[in-house]
Amino acid sequence: MDKKAKKRLEVINKKLKTLRPRLAGSREQADDLNELKQLEDEIQKLEAEAAELKAKK
Repeated sequence: MDKKAKKRLEVINKKLKTLRPRLAGSREQADDLNELKQLEDEIQKLEAEAAELKAKK
């Protein structure tokens, strides 16, 4: 894995670390269903990108 891919993976993991608790909080307090869907979509997209980068090793 090159430096650029490693750095991108670090950024993705950092974003996921902050998004997952937000998603959990949004599920508990479901005021805005659009926000919930948006968080789920973003997490799914980042996880897919991380899996793709890991597969390229």
